[in-house]
Amino acid sequence: MAEEKNPDLPPDEDEDIIVEMIDAEPITYTTTTITSEPIIASYSSSTTIKSEPVITSSSSITTTTTTHSMPIIHTTTSEEITTHSLPIVHTTSSEEITTVEKTELDEKDTKANRIEFKAPLKPERPVKMTAPQLPPQMPSLRPPPSKEAPKSKHLDIEEHLLQPHEVAERYLSSINAEKPGDSKGLDAETAKRVLAEHGPNVLTPPKKRSAFLKYIDSLTSLFNLLLIFAGILEYILLGIDFEDNFPNTYLGAILIIVAFINAFIEFYQAQKSQALLESFLNMIPAKCTIIREGKLQPTAASELVVGEVVFVRMGDKVPADVYVFAASDLKVDNSSLTGESDPQERVPYNEHKNPLEATNLMFNGTLAIAGEGYGIVVRTGDHTVLGQIAGLTAGEDKTISPLAKEIDTFVKIIATIALLTAAIFFGIGFPVNNNNISLTLNFAIGIFVAWVPEGLPATVTILLTIAAKRMASENVLVKDLQGVETLGAITLLATDKTGTLTRNQMTVTNLWSCLNMYSALRNMQNVDNSVKPDSPGVSDIMHISALCSRAQFDRTDVPIEERQILGDATESGLVRFAAQNIPNFDQLKDIYPKIFEIPFNSDTKWHLSIHKKKHANGDLTLYIKGAPERVLRICSTILVGDGTQSVPLTEEHQAKYNETYEAMAGKGHRVLAFAQILLPSDQYPQDFAFDKKAKNYPDHDLCFVGLASLEDPPKHGVREAIGRCRSAGIKVMMVTGDHPLTAEAIGRKINLMLSDTKSMVAKRLNKPLEEIREDEYNAIVIHGEMIDKLSDDEWDNIFSKSEIIFARTSPRHKLEIVKRAQSMGHIVGVTGDGVNDSPALKKADLGIAMNQSGSDVSKEAAAMILLDDNFASTVRGIEQGRLIFANLKKSIQYTISHSTPEVIPNLLYVVVPLPLPLSAILILVIDLGFELFAALSFAWDKPETSEGLMKLPPRKPVTPASIDRFRRRAHRRAQEVVVDPESGEEIPPSKFSKLLHEFKQPFRKIWWTEAFEKTDDDVLVDGSLLSWAYLEIGMIEAIGAMTTYFVVLNYHSITPYDARELQRGVGGTTKYFTKEAQPYTNAFGTVIDANAQVMALAQAQSMYYFAVMIQQMFNLFACKTRFTLPIGKYMFSNVYTFYGIFAGAALATVIVYCPPFNIPFGTEWHTLPLFWLIPFAFGFFIIFYACIRMLVSRKLRPINWNREIQGLQMYPTIRTVRSMEKKR
Repeated sequence: MAEEKNPDLPPDEDEDIIVEMIDAEPITYTTTTITSEPIIASYSSSTTIKSEPVITSSSSITTTTTTHSMPIIHTTTSEEITTHSLPIVHTTSSEEITTVEKTELDEKDTKANRIEFKAPLKPERPVKMTAPQLPPQMPSLRPPPSKEAPKSKHLDIEEHLLQPHEVAERYLSSINAEKPGDSKGLDAETAKRVLAEHGPNVLTPPKKRSAFLKYIDSLTSLFNLLLIFAGILEYILLGIDFEDNFPNTYLGAILIIVAFINAFIEFYQAQKSQALLESFLNMIPAKCTIIREGKLQPTAASELVVGEVVFVRMGDKVPADVYVFAASDLKVDNSSLTGESDPQERVPYNEHKNPLEATNLMFNGTLAIAGEGYGIVVRTGDHTVLGQIAGLTAGEDKTISPLAKEIDTFVKIIATIALLTAAIFFGIGFPVNNNNISLTLNFAIGIFVAWVPEGLPATVTILLTIAAKRMASENVLVKDLQGVETLGAITLLATDKTGTLTRNQMTVTNLWSCLNMYSALRNMQNVDNSVKPDSPGVSDIMHISALCSRAQFDRTDVPIEERQILGDATESGLVRFAAQNIPNFDQLKDIYPKIFEIPFNSDTKWHLSIHKKKHANGDLTLYIKGAPERVLRICSTILVGDGTQSVPLTEEHQAKYNETYEAMAGKGHRVLAFAQILLPSDQYPQDFAFDKKAKNYPDHDLCFVGLASLEDPPKHGVREAIGRCRSAGIKVMMVTGDHPLTAEAIGRKINLMLSDTKSMVAKRLNKPLEEIREDEYNAIVIHGEMIDKLSDDEWDNIFSKSEIIFARTSPRHKLEIVKRAQSMGHIVGVTGDGVNDSPALKKADLGIAMNQSGSDVSKEAAAMILLDDNFASTVRGIEQGRLIFANLKKSIQYTISHSTPEVIPNLLYVVVPLPLPLSAILILVIDLGFELFAALSFAWDKPETSEGLMKLPPRKPVTPASIDRFRRRAHRRAQEVVVDPESGEEIPPSKFSKLLHEFKQPFRKIWWTEAFEKTDDDVLVDGSLLSWAYLEIGMIEAIGAMTTYFVVLNYHSITPYDARELQRGVGGTTKYFTKEAQPYTNAFGTVIDANAQVMALAQAQSMYYFAVMIQQMFNLFACKTRFTLPIGKYMFSNVYTFYGIFAGAALATVIVYCPPFNIPFGTEWHTLPLFWLIPFAFGFFIIFYACIRMLVSRKLRPINWNREIQGLQMYPTIRTVRSMEKKR
């Protein structure tokens, strides 16, 4: 359930505000404004006004020239188009006209009120912002760049300007505006004919980039292009020397095929993610309710036609564009269409020309969040407003996750090293190989292939896919694969309370009336004060709960305990409580019919209803229930005694009220107040016509009846889940619309708040509040009214606390909280289920929506969805995210370890020179054969210890040093941003500009300074990993493989000296190591003929390949641990490790020992297995070295475990009010 917005804010303060501070010289700007409502321009005392602010009337044009010497904050309605000479910050509300030119206004009037959208004006020359103009403290608060809208777009809709009967006549429909339920609607024959003429009510899918082009995008990544280029070079060599290079055709084909396979894997996973996302963006509901031929019936939304009379009620998604001709407190959420998150009231009349602002139109795809109404369908399918402006909302640029950035950086570094090394050694090898371009180019390709881990992109994608499937089994659905790891990296989790931490199942616990407290639960200890229907004032509270409510039972033919309630959770709890205590509850609304009602809203914070209920002075009774502070404010008397008399409210009564309210809210209960007024017949006769607009109903001098507290118990597992989050170093905040006392009490039940707040410390130490230092308390509760007044330093102080609760917040506040946290370097996760949560969900690094209770808008905005609505699933997702990062790191560490034993033989081939120990095609077999199977097995690795992952700090912890570093870097990047001086929005750079910018970075001192700046971050590829792979294990494997290589050659009577001499003599007439080679006599007089030379080299290369594979088997186990020694039962915990080893070893055996494969791969099946012992010995040495390295590392760099948090309650949250009641 969406959190309630702060009721104490005026309506205009509920708008989203983006503030960009501009510290510049005084400037003059001209504002041309077209308004439909009066606009009052206001300025701070530090602002110099050259001309007076002008209050304009509807459709007037005002030009105001203003000079400022301070940052400008300009407030307008969204109907304005404002032209500035520098970026001016402005806020936007829902009163909006998009066109700006006066000629356009005239044109609009002459075109039957068709609305034309104009693109914003762009500057002739971009302005590069200098450092003084940028916000050094909060760089993340810059307004995000937005896409340019199409240059013209018409909304072909004008029915909002007509009367209901005119619309009905136009579409041949029959309506009854007085009694909408008696409307006839269309007849079946007309509906069938219109459906055949206009087609089904479905949206044409937006134009998408074709699957072929998407595949090409994947194919043209840096890795794949390099592989294709190397493959093409092999075929060019074939043209130069067909006979000698013919075997390399296999290598060229494999390189190109690998590129296409890598691209296909990436493309396939992207298509799957796209399909998943589209399943959550279905704009048309499956069913809707219509009146056809006078009968109310459900129908498929796709069969809806213009002229149909539809019935929409709370919770429905509007199936088409609908003209409202009857409504009862109907409110819709247009945020998915207009971005306005505040509920919009819908009534049968309209005063606006802009259809997007019309109060009698509901649009396709929006949500009815309150009330009910009847309307006529005026547009379907592509003709709806949603269909007409689809081009404006299609597609968003994909945000690159931290993981993707790290992988991309690593790939660029490796590709650069590979290309430079290949180019350098091509130049060195050319003279060494007697200017043989074919041979030297093959060598350069071998160097390149050795450096590049060709299977890495596919390995990472498959690992993330496996992890996403595993998270889905934990009821965590990830839309984007990168979100899998992002969840494990979050440092701050902001969550709402109702429906996320609590069950959203309200149960009445206590009543307070006539200055007496009553218990509503039989099992509580104060049995003597248990509630009874005849207790003073209790009957009045029950009647107000039952009558002043919109909740209702789904049926009346079964006992109350078996009924389901349709309505708000709070009202549902009150109605169920009243139904259990009022004998004639089902007839109560007929006995006391409702004649007037004002539903609950976030402005008044109360619900008012008037009923025909006689009393001594008249026939009508007014009831109100709502927020206690609001209800008490409009009361002048209080019910006392036996409940039949009232007395004026005094300070003593106020003190009793405050004491009771704090006691109820202090237990974490939601508290509501009840009031009534017996309307005198001389002022309000029975037939009095109450009018909401005229406000001719009493809203003051009411009689305060009492209070009721309702408990919304925490969900099972929430307390342990939050405890585990905090143990993992993740800061968990509650952001709620509830009262601070209620929020704090719930927080203390669920491990969210354990220590004392500032006021508690002051009370404990008996000191004034002002004398308490910041370091003396670590818990803070912030009221929503304070948020707008907080300075940057105060925000920093708040986030320095470990236990934070924001109460009485609005959606704008939640968005501001997310932005402030991100400006400090936090990776923010936000949970939410309501429409109003969607801005924060979208802004967060990872938005987490609820599946069952969440609105469609929140699901669309979020990157992750909890299928079971259980907060505990988030914690399981965090653990899985951390696990996949650890496994990815281990997989990369293992994968690139074979690069050194692949590169070194190629270098020795040129420098010494030696016969090539490892051919390029065998390098590919290593990378894409055994290595791929083994690397994928890491996906199923379990954590080293049961709680180890969740005892470590986040991989990018937020500390004072990291905050300073983050802001410095953000400030430097902001200086390079080019902005549009018209709108203040960032102008995206071209692809060429991006490439040029990246090319320049390594030549700047600041780039190297930041690259080697010491941090506590745990990145995917760090210095320790590279040292392990390239300098430590890589060198050990290279030595082991070269030893095996020389032993095999020596077995065939070729010593290292002979190998060098033979290689020096390659070419010319000797043709060593070929079938036409001349015989060679070694130092011992042994003659080695051509066949012996070819066999010796083939067996040596085969064993070099086999040696790398065997040593990598041991390295596979050595890479598995980070905190423990690579020995013991953990090595056997992942059965897929052995499957991977078996598959890779089987492939290697086939390549070496199956004669048909000897030809393409240049191997020799006569190779003795006895030579395996050498790499096995080096493999055991690798395990020994890993153990020594682990012990030394522990001594030099101890593991930075999180400190234990005192007071965490980690036992299950099973005992709840409801479960205890059932047990009794």
